[in-house]
Amino acid sequence: MNENRNKLKLITLTGIFTALTYVLTAFLHVPTIKGYVHIGDAVIFLAGSILPTPYAVFAGSVGAALSDALSGYLIWVPATLIIKAATALLFTSKNKNIICAHNLIALLPALVICVGGYGLYSGTVIYHSIAAGFADAAANAVQTISSAIVYVICGLSLSKVKVFKRVNP
Repeated sequence: MNENRNKLKLITLTGIFTALTYVLTAFLHVPTIKGYVHIGDAVIFLAGSILPTPYAVFAGSVGAALSDALSGYLIWVPATLIIKAATALLFTSKNKNIICAHNLIALLPALVICVGGYGLYSGTVIYHSIAAGFADAAANAVQTISSAIVYVICGLSLSKVKVFKRVNP
């Protein structure tokens, strides 16, 4: 019985993180020349720090891809699925605190994956020019850095209220 309850809790939390990623990406963003900058990545970082890996990967990649698909940026969905899944894989939920050394260090490769992934995808698939693909690199860097700041603030707050005791029995 307890195993089913824990599974239900994980599925519910995954749905919440998926929805939060979608909402913070689709509705709370600043338009740029080629797309938009958002703080939805902060939720992906949190999901990776709280949920077991497969659940975090689902929440991050599906929530962000839904935002692309339903906001008129369908061409970005394949890249988003891969980039956000890879991003969620960087974080660990195996520490008693959300903000730990591992998760802080993970913010650097998250920046590289976001900027590099979208630059390569748009340069090869969309614009057929690597230079054109990386023209929006600064906006992607701002997005990841802004999300990192929100992640640290939220992560410290959630650790203070001992969210892990409530999520993991």
